[in-house]
Amino acid sequence: MRPFDERAIRASFRNASRKEVSSLTLPDGFAEIDFDRLDYLGWFDPKMPRRAYVVAEVDDEPVGILLQRTEQRTRARAQCSWCDDITLRNDVQFFSARKAGAAGRSGGTIGTLICENFGCSDNVRRLPPLAYEGYDRELARELRMLRLREHVTAFVRELG
Repeated sequence: MRPFDERAIRASFRNASRKEVSSLTLPDGFAEIDFDRLDYLGWFDPKMPRRAYVVAEVDDEPVGILLQRTEQRTRARAQCSWCDDITLRNDVQFFSARKAGAAGRSGGTIGTLICENFGCSDNVRRLPPLAYEGYDRELARELRMLRLREHVTAFVRELG
């Protein structure tokens, strides 16, 4: 993911009001974030614990989405819909997002299960175990990173 500055991130939100965007707090240590190791940037608002933000690069532009997380964690054999992590090191949580535009103003939302700590980028960069003799672990890792970006992009596009 390309690095984006605060101004670009604030201008990128599709499903948030101007007030919501102006009140968002960037993640701690924002200046030190290694964007090269991220497929999307995700963080929680310290002032509003159920509110979260994700900024992804879609068509070479940043696209931000405001998410609401449920109060309960999903633990029973749930899998992240974005990174497809099967090791289940992280809890998975249901997040919903208000749709953009008129659909969102009339109450339309979409939702998905995401790693609770937005650790998807780390998950897909772990070298997978050797599945069989001759298995190309590096290629498998590259494909997991590609699928993560595809899943995030599809979710963002579904917002409208």
